[in-house]
Amino acid sequence: MRVLVVHAHPLATSFLSAVHVRLVAALRAGGHAVDDLDLYAERFDPVLSPEQMRVYVDTEKNTREVEPYVARLRAAEALVLVFPVWFDGLPAILQGYFQRVFLPGVATVIDERGLFHRNLQNLKRLAAVCAYGESRTDVAQKLDPPRRFVRDNIGVLIDPDGRFDYHPLYNMNFSAPARRQAFMRSVERAFSAW
Repeated sequence: MRVLVVHAHPLATSFLSAVHVRLVAALRAGGHAVDDLDLYAERFDPVLSPEQMRVYVDTEKNTREVEPYVARLRAAEALVLVFPVWFDGLPAILQGYFQRVFLPGVATVIDERGLFHRNLQNLKRLAAVCAYGESRTDVAQKLDPPRRFVRDNIGVLIDPDGRFDYHPLYNMNFSAPARRQAFMRSVERAFSAW
């Protein structure tokens, strides 16, 4: 399977970056072709330009500034997101990736009535691996905005029979090394079984 892994952490020395490396290795060991997109390492520009906004719904022009990223998304059969949760949401660079790359004509098609329809049927699987600073209980009281965003905004764009997996580490700021290592092993096992 062709898997696009989108990683969004600025520090290569972070725990989540180590998880990202192990996840990619597990997928490759399983025989998958992995396109490893590290948004910070590639210096992805998350800012929607005035020109891109002007042509946002023009499917002939709206991908000009991000065509290489669009091509990578279209080539994938699965999408894996690796990110920290900050202020109850995704990092700005990852939000910018969605806003600039998941465009009309790419992630959606607009019909003659102006209604949007899914257009990423090439993606048969979607997964997210993330770390929260808060406890699961605290996140649940807020209805888990990151999980809902990935499931309800990105998940609805893929193949309707596609599978969605979510691998959260809660309370990262107060977790013991043994708990973090157990999480890393569980992520490796999960992606080795893909």
